[in-house]
Amino acid sequence: MGYSSKIVLMLFFLLYGNIFAQELPPIESFTPQAYDADNQNWDISQSPNKYIYVANNKGLLEYNGATWNFYQTPNETVMRSVHVVGDRVYTGSYMEFGYWAKDETGTLIYKSLSNKLESIIEDEEFWKIINIKNWVLFQSLDRIYIYNTLDESFDVVEPKSGIVKMYNIDDQVFYQVFGEGIFKIENGTSELFIDSPEILESRVVNMFDYNNGYLVLTERKGFYYFNEGDFSLWDIEYSDSLKGITVYSADILKDKTILLGTISDGLIALDYDGKFLYHINQTRGLQNNTVLSIIEDIDNNIWLGLDNGINFIKSNSPYEIYYDYSGKLGTIYASIVFNNNIYLGTNQGLFYRRIASNEEFLLIPETNGQVWGLSEINGELFCGHDRGTFVIKDNNLAVLIPNTQGTWAVKSIQDNPNLLIQGTYDGLNILEREDGDWRFRNKIEGFDISSRYFELIASKVFVSHEYKGVFKIELDSTFKETIKVDKEPDFEKDLNSGLIQYKESVFYANQSGVFKYDNLKDGFFKDSIFSKLYNEIEYTSGKLVVDEKNKLWGFSKHNLAFLDFDSFSNIPELITIPLPKKLINDKNGYENISYLYDNHYLLGTSNGYLIIDLSKLKADDKFNIHINHVEVGALDSEMKKVSLNGSSIFNNETNNIYFSFSIPEYFKYSEKRYQYFLEGYNNNWSDWSPENFHFFENLPHGDYIFKVRGKIGNVETINTASFNFQIKKPWYLSNLFIAIYTISGIIMLLTIHLTYRAYYKNQRKKILEQTQKDLELKELENQQQIVNFKNDSLTQDIENKNRELAISTMSLIKKNEFLNNIKEELKKINTDKKLNPVIRLIDRNINNTNDWEFFEEAFNNADKDFLKKVKSKHPSLTHNDLRLCAYLRLNLSSKEIAPLLNISVRSVEVKRYRLRKKMELEHETSLTDYILDL
Repeated sequence: MGYSSKIVLMLFFLLYGNIFAQELPPIESFTPQAYDADNQNWDISQSPNKYIYVANNKGLLEYNGATWNFYQTPNETVMRSVHVVGDRVYTGSYMEFGYWAKDETGTLIYKSLSNKLESIIEDEEFWKIINIKNWVLFQSLDRIYIYNTLDESFDVVEPKSGIVKMYNIDDQVFYQVFGEGIFKIENGTSELFIDSPEILESRVVNMFDYNNGYLVLTERKGFYYFNEGDFSLWDIEYSDSLKGITVYSADILKDKTILLGTISDGLIALDYDGKFLYHINQTRGLQNNTVLSIIEDIDNNIWLGLDNGINFIKSNSPYEIYYDYSGKLGTIYASIVFNNNIYLGTNQGLFYRRIASNEEFLLIPETNGQVWGLSEINGELFCGHDRGTFVIKDNNLAVLIPNTQGTWAVKSIQDNPNLLIQGTYDGLNILEREDGDWRFRNKIEGFDISSRYFELIASKVFVSHEYKGVFKIELDSTFKETIKVDKEPDFEKDLNSGLIQYKESVFYANQSGVFKYDNLKDGFFKDSIFSKLYNEIEYTSGKLVVDEKNKLWGFSKHNLAFLDFDSFSNIPELITIPLPKKLINDKNGYENISYLYDNHYLLGTSNGYLIIDLSKLKADDKFNIHINHVEVGALDSEMKKVSLNGSSIFNNETNNIYFSFSIPEYFKYSEKRYQYFLEGYNNNWSDWSPENFHFFENLPHGDYIFKVRGKIGNVETINTASFNFQIKKPWYLSNLFIAIYTISGIIMLLTIHLTYRAYYKNQRKKILEQTQKDLELKELENQQQIVNFKNDSLTQDIENKNRELAISTMSLIKKNEFLNNIKEELKKINTDKKLNPVIRLIDRNINNTNDWEFFEEAFNNADKDFLKKVKSKHPSLTHNDLRLCAYLRLNLSSKEIAPLLNISVRSVEVKRYRLRKKMELEHETSLTDYILDL
C-alpha cells in the first residue's frame, strides 16, 4: 500500500471511525438459501403492486412480501438487468432480452424481443434497462436497443467504442463511451455531452441532477460537478475518503440522500450537500460488502442487490437500531439519560456515552457484572447491581455503598431526603446520607423475601414476588422493623407479574390485567383503563414502566403500548406500537424503555437497543393484500394452478384447493398476520395467523367465495381479496342422475307397492293354507292319538304276553326242576329198577316238545322276528341253538337254562361255547350282550 493510500485510510478512520457506534435503520437480510437461487444479484426493480423483482445469476426472482418465486432465464444464462414497466417485467441477459407478463394463473411467462432483431453482437450481454414514455432501452456493452412499445419497432445506438453505462435523469438518457466521454440521446440522435479529460479513462457509475447541473460519480475518483461546460471535483469533506473506495452502484433517494454501493466497503450514505450520514457494511448488518445494485422502492425503502444475497433497509422507519455485534454490551436491563449521558445497565456492567453522539459506549470501572436497575433521585444516579448499590459520580466513577449486597432497586422516601429504601435479594434495607455520602443504616426486620418490585407509600410498603404473591407491610416510624405483614389473598404465583406506583397509586399487573390498590377498601381491584395496555391472550409480562414524560408503558406479545394522560382532553390516550416481542428480542420480565429526547425513546434488547421516534409512527398507512395463486388437484395428486380471473368451476374430484396470498410490504419490525373465511363452508373468520397460505381438503360440492384480509401490526389491509369458485356435483348427483334417481324411485315405489300387495295376498293365502294345514294336523293329531291309544293297548298286550312268557318260562323251569328232583330221588331208591318206567315218564315230561312249542309261541308273541333275525344272520344254527338263543334273550343264567334243556349246567356252558364259535364272536364279546343287542 502506498503512503498516500495509508494517509487516506487514516483520515477515514479518524473522521468516521465512530460510525461503529451508530444507530441504523432496520436491515433485513435474504440469503441465497432463503430465495433459493444464486448468490449474485445484479439489478432490482419494483412493480406498481409493490412486488420486488431481482436479476439473479440464475434467473428472475419475484418477492411478494411473503414468498420468493424463481423463474429460470430462458437461455439458462446470467440475468444482468431487470426493469418493471406497468405489468411487464423487462429483463436482459446473455444474448437475450425481452419481457415477462403474468398469465391468468399469476405465473410469469416470458416473451423474447431480441429474437425480432436480425442479429445481435456475439457475446452481447444486457446490463441496463430504462424506460422513457413509450420507449424501453436495453443497454449492452456495445449497443443501446430502443424498443417502441406502440409499434414494436427497434432503433439501435451503436457507438464506436464500448458503452460503460446508461443513465436516466428526468427522462433524459445519457451513456458513457469509454475514452470518448458522456453522450446524450436527444431527438433520436446521440450528442457528446461531457468530454472532460477527468472522466475519459474513468468509469462513471451514475449521474444525478444537482443545483441546475449534474453530479457525476466515478468509480474511483469520487464526485465531479458539471454545469454549463464547467467540470470540476465536487468540493465536499468526504471527497478524499472516496478516493480510497471503489464504487460500483449509486442512487439518489427522494429525500436527496445519496447512496454509494461499493465493491468492498458496503453502503455509504451522504446528504445532498455531501456530508457523511452513515456507513453500513458486513460488520454492521449487511450480508456482503459488495453492493451491485441499489433502488428506492415506492415506500422509500432501500433494496440492495449484493454479491451474496439481498438486503432491505427501512430508511423511513420510526426505529433506529444499535446492534451490539461485538457482544461488548450484552443484554440491556435498564437505561437512563443523566447529565447529558446515556447510561445502559446490562448483564455485563454499566456503560455510558454522551447523548446524540456516535461515540462508543464505555464501561464504568468497577461496575462489571449484572446491573438490575438505574434511578435518578434528587440529582444523583443510583445503580442497582448484583454486588450492591452504586452511586455514579459526575466523573463517571462508581462508588459502592458498603454492606448492600444484591440490590434490585433504590427508591426515595417521601419527606425524608436523607433516607432511601433499598430492595435486595433478602428483603428491604434503609440507606442514609451522612456527611454527603450514602451508607447502609439498617435492614428492616421481619421481612426477608426478595424484593425486586416494591413501592413505599407513607409507612406502608407493597412487595410483589412472582412466585409468592403480593405482600402489604406496615413499618414503624423509624423504618427499622415491620409492624404487620399481610399477604393479598387474591394473588398467588404469577409469572412475570409486576408492581408500580403511578400518580400516587399502586398498581399490580399480571395475566388477568392491571389492578389498582384501593386504600379505603384495603384491596386491589381491576382497573379497566390500565388493563387496556395488553390482553390476556397476548400477555407476556406484567412489567410496567413510567417514563420521564409520565407515560405508562406496557409490553405484550405483539405490541408495545403506552397510556398518555397528558392529552388536551385529559382523557388517557392509548397508543399501540406494533413491535412483536419475538422480533425485538428483549428479555422477558425485564423489559425496559426510557425517554431520550424529542419523542425519542430507547428500548433495551438482548443484543443492543432500539430508538423509537414517536413522531414517525404513522396511523394512516394503507396496505393491500393479494391472492398470488390458487392451485387445485385431487387428493395425493399433483396440484395445478388455475386462473385468478373471474369465477372458476372445478370437477368434484379436484376438491383440494391451495391458496397463497401476501401483503407486499417489507417492514422488518411489523409482523404480518392473515385471516381468511370460506363463504359457503363456514361462517366465521379464522384466527389471525402469520401463515400466508391455506389448504382446504376434500371440500364438498357447492358455490364458494374465499376471502382473505391481513394486517401489519395493528393496521388492517384496506381491501379484502376474494376468489369465487364452484365445485361441481359428483356425476352421481348431476341433474340427469337426479332425474334418473327420481324416475327410479317412482318405479321402485310402484314395484314395492305391487310387491307388497302381492306379498299380503300371498300371506292371506298362506294363512288360509296354514289354517287348513292346522286343521288337518289337528285331525292327524287326533288320529295319532287314537293310534297311540291302540299302541298303548298293544303295548299292554305285549307286556301281558311278556308276563305270560315270563310266567310260563318260570313254570317250565320250576316244573322241570321239580321233575328232576323227583327223578333224582327215585334213582336213589330204584335199586331193583322197578321204578325205571316212572323215571322214563319223568324224562318224557321234561323233554316234552309241547312245552317248547308253548314257550316258542309265547316268546314269538313277546319278541317278534328275533329268531328269524338270528337265523338270517347265522344260518348254521340248529333248532337247539335257536332254543338256547331264546333263553339267553330272556337273560337267563346257565343254571336257569339247564333244567329247561334237561342238561347239566356244565353242558349249558359247552353249548354256549359252541354257539359263540358258530356265531364267530370275538373273544372279548359277551354272548349274552350280543344276543340282547340284536
